[in-house]
Amino acid sequence: MVKEKISFRKYIIWFWALILGGVLILAGLFFTASIGGLGDLPTFEELENPQTNLATEVISSDGVTIGKYATENRTPVHFNELPQNLVNALVATEDERFYDHSGIDFKGTARAVLKPGSGGASTITQQLARMLFTGPKSRNKIKRVLQKVKEWVVATKLEKQYTKQEIIAMYLNKYDFLNQAVGIRSAARIYFGKEPKELEIHESAMLVGMLKNSSYFNPLRREALVKQRRNVVLLQMTKNDFITEEEKKSLQQLPLELNYTPESHDEGYATYFRAHLQKLMRTWVKNYPKPNGEEYNIFKDGLKIYVTIDSRMQKYAEEAVTEHMANLQSYFFKEQKYNRTAPFYDLEKEQIDRIYQRAKRNSDRYKRLKAVGKTTKEINKIFSTKTKMKVFSWKGVRDTVMSPNDSIRYYKHFLRSGLLSITPETGHIKAWVGGINNKFFKYDAVAQQKRQVGSTFKPFVYATAINQLRMSPCDKLPNIRYTIPKGKYGIPEAWTPDNSSEKYGGMLTLKEGLAGSINTISANLIDKVAPENVVRLAKASGIETNIRANPSIALGAVDLSLLEMVSAYSTFANRGLRVKPMIITRIEDKNGTVLKDFVSETQEVLSEESAYVILNLLEGVTQSGSGIRLRTDWSSGGGAVTGFPYNFTNPIAGKTGTTQNQSDGWFMGIVPNLATGVWTGGEDRATHFAGIAKGQGATMSLPTWALFMKKCYADESLNISVEEFEKPEQLTIDINCNKIEEEDIQKLPEDDTDF
Repeated sequence: MVKEKISFRKYIIWFWALILGGVLILAGLFFTASIGGLGDLPTFEELENPQTNLATEVISSDGVTIGKYATENRTPVHFNELPQNLVNALVATEDERFYDHSGIDFKGTARAVLKPGSGGASTITQQLARMLFTGPKSRNKIKRVLQKVKEWVVATKLEKQYTKQEIIAMYLNKYDFLNQAVGIRSAARIYFGKEPKELEIHESAMLVGMLKNSSYFNPLRREALVKQRRNVVLLQMTKNDFITEEEKKSLQQLPLELNYTPESHDEGYATYFRAHLQKLMRTWVKNYPKPNGEEYNIFKDGLKIYVTIDSRMQKYAEEAVTEHMANLQSYFFKEQKYNRTAPFYDLEKEQIDRIYQRAKRNSDRYKRLKAVGKTTKEINKIFSTKTKMKVFSWKGVRDTVMSPNDSIRYYKHFLRSGLLSITPETGHIKAWVGGINNKFFKYDAVAQQKRQVGSTFKPFVYATAINQLRMSPCDKLPNIRYTIPKGKYGIPEAWTPDNSSEKYGGMLTLKEGLAGSINTISANLIDKVAPENVVRLAKASGIETNIRANPSIALGAVDLSLLEMVSAYSTFANRGLRVKPMIITRIEDKNGTVLKDFVSETQEVLSEESAYVILNLLEGVTQSGSGIRLRTDWSSGGGAVTGFPYNFTNPIAGKTGTTQNQSDGWFMGIVPNLATGVWTGGEDRATHFAGIAKGQGATMSLPTWALFMKKCYADESLNISVEEFEKPEQLTIDINCNKIEEEDIQKLPEDDTDF
């Protein structure tokens, strides 16, 4: 009996020894970890400012984030920007006793040790500690135990440093929800197209469900599994009395209802604009360093770039380009079926081969192969070998099998287009569409590309004549061939341009000459004012390209960018004042401190009277010239290409432009508070429509402008002008040509037999 008591006492002693020993060992590990014995711990400063890569936001003039630059697409939010249902879902699923512990849930830890598989022991604070400081879970059991202890130490430090609300916000801001959705704000925007505050209960539940393992619970790849996991979260919310049983049953029946809105550099709105802005910012950070002298990193430092783009107008512009170009392209494809050198005209086989070879050498694939040391023979073989690839089509991205050489030929068939819209008074660029799809067509038709502008340059000739010679829209010139002799202005041969219509005779007013884009009138005018004066005015208006003072510029024989053209046209709409185009209004750091405010740069170019007279001339283009299509039921190609009628009734100053062989189609359109230009054409000048009917600016580009403006006018919040252009108080140049004609008729003798 005594032996049994001694034996029992021995077991009790061993039991308590093991318990106390375990506690002491645990305490020792905890102490060792707390003094850095298991690895460096975060300092107070690191706890106060944990290192987190923050995305730089591009914010539109109407307060919408239209893009980001990021190593990790993370934009932090404060706790008060989170919906309560999201917080409830998080606590119910990840840490039911979150508000009752100080970083370590001993009850949960004991349950995990005594009953493996019953649930994770990590609190929200511990998970945050691991994400911020201790790194991913180790697969080695011993290392994992030591890592766990370190997590406990950091978690308790975090609990002392931050409030519970701050910890929740930090946790949700840090987590990577996959598909470039780092942090809760990016996740809400990418998966549901909304801000976190707008998340509904079932949406919050899905995102919280992803916290278990976002790679496994990926809603884009495993929808059924993610829905099942979401329903588990809803069950947990019911158990914790955050929602009722009835709400749970109703919400569990809902589909995921994703609104996938990716935020990569090639996707979303204003992609070409954002690429252009990124280049500018790379230069800006070199000139405006941090207080410590380091450069800002636009991919990590969480800057806020406030831009002039209006998200609504940008959306309408991209929709307009897509609607018209998809339609126009279908006509071009049909035409090319009968073209033996498709998609080119007027080229020999050797010339076409050179175009394809140049395109191959300029491709990213070729440059990558060259960079890794591939020989020309090896590269040519790769480019001739068929492979799986995704290609652009107007019906969506298409999976196909073709060789890289074939893909080059395929893309050469596509027409390109660009649109730019500027507020003349401020120079603020409101919409920037550099092409039809930035993922597949990188070259920016707004700022990078320069193409022959055709008749859209003629207003600068007319403006010079009005400003310099005080000519009136009602002044008449003979519609006859006009020759500028050899040697004058340094030209090597005599220059006698033809009218595109081949119609001559009679007298035409300047208004009729510009409306009909009559070449003989333009040639006459440039000889009156001299080419160098036209160049001077064009450059003062915003043309930055070096232009040779040659008489041929009267017909638009000069390559310019869409950005230059719209900027220069804006001068006419702004009463002769040139305002340099702006795309940035303000840059802030991650704390909201203003780093730079941007202001407009202005310069007087024309008198207010001359600018108004030019607008009057340009109104004639939309009243009786090629731009009249904006106002009538006129249609081309059965209306399918152009989408007429548009039936605009408000004042519009505009000009179409078509270059040789229909290589480029332009339309510049102005209303009092918005100047917008559109260019359309092929990547190569030999890619064009065979005839003028579909290849002119009035068919290729005017419809895009019209669709864009229709959408803008339909959105009354934009306040796009429908009023007349503001008339100067002192207008000494007569613009009422009808009145002048009536007076001339009254002066005629009653008997005209003497004539």
